[in-house]
Amino acid sequence: MDLKTLEETPPWDWPEGTNKFFLDILRNNQAEETDRILAAELTGDFTVINDELADILLSILQNGNESEKLRSKAVISLGPVLEYADTYAFEDPDDVPISESTFRRIQESFRKLYMDAEVPNEVRRRILEASVRAPQDWHQDAVRAAYSSDDEDWKLIAVFSMRWIRGFNKQILEALGSDNEEIHYQAVCAAGNWEVDAAWSHVSGLVSSKETDKPLLLAAIDAVANIRPQEAGVVLIDMTDSDDEEIVEAAYEAMAMAEVSSDEAFDEEEGDR
Repeated sequence: MDLKTLEETPPWDWPEGTNKFFLDILRNNQAEETDRILAAELTGDFTVINDELADILLSILQNGNESEKLRSKAVISLGPVLEYADTYAFEDPDDVPISESTFRRIQESFRKLYMDAEVPNEVRRRILEASVRAPQDWHQDAVRAAYSSDDEDWKLIAVFSMRWIRGFNKQILEALGSDNEEIHYQAVCAAGNWEVDAAWSHVSGLVSSKETDKPLLLAAIDAVANIRPQEAGVVLIDMTDSDDEEIVEAAYEAMAMAEVSSDEAFDEEEGDR
């Protein structure tokens, strides 16, 4: 088994025993740093992640002797399974790749490490980035403090976090005006996620503009469908004539989503009468 081959192979085609292969590399302090970083990245996939792999990723994060890059990669790989576990809440434990006890242990470890000023800032930023995918009470203050920082890296993580942590509409609107392209992108995503109506003119303008770069355009397409689903079709219809297939597909998917949301809103209004 070879890491590079696995990286280039769809996870659903990974052979049996891949999780043990990753585990052996991550446990081996003598392995090449680049191999351990790649193994940590791939380990986060749902086809392999389990309690044992989650535990080794967590132990790497907790180990101050490991490099910041490896610790950061380990924590980010835990983000998706945290979100999945939080969403499905262990109603059927067999549907979640990790146990509830592992989930709680990861959350508590994240909180403690984030509060520890001795942990490098880059690692703390990645902890916030991963942990907000399963929101907890401490995140409100953490996101607020990160956003108020003069450090653009902290501000970026804060705006990213606002996609999961509610109560930051004012900051999201402010971030839409940022000159930092990454912060701007994350603000568009957050505005769409929380259906921030005051962001409509800005986000719909991004869709209409020929100057909007592709990643930001795709984010704006999704956002307009969430913010004002009843009006989204008018804004998105021109995108279906794009020469870029990805943009066309995104526009059609967003219009379909907006139609469903509009129908649900109509049914709710009828039910209230």
